[in-house]
Amino acid sequence: MLTPKEAAIVAVKALDGKKGQDIKLLKIADLTVMADYFVICTGTSNTHIKTLCDETEHFMEEAGEILGHVEGHRSNTWVLLDFGSVVIHVFTDEARKFYDLERLWSDAVEEDISEYLIEN
Repeated sequence: MLTPKEAAIVAVKALDGKKGQDIKLLKIADLTVMADYFVICTGTSNTHIKTLCDETEHFMEEAGEILGHVEGHRSNTWVLLDFGSVVIHVFTDEARKFYDLERLWSDAVEEDISEYLIEN
């Protein structure tokens, strides 16, 4: 069983592996009981968002994390994957700017994920 941070890192690596953009890992455990981490990412198109979500779901489930809930699969602008302790948000650029989760959760701690990302 993975710790919440380990599970979040699995998600970060999966998103990065499929070229997710501007990936952020926010620790929200001290702010809410809804989850321990948010992973936020931008996709470049509806197809890219679907690919990012499918890849993340695959790697998370392979790591033993169970997908509890999915929101927004038909919205084409924002998909939420709820793995309990880790909630993954994949947005179009426009939707990410509109919802601005980083501002809404500005009290969250942004974790440094640079060591987990593929060098470009």
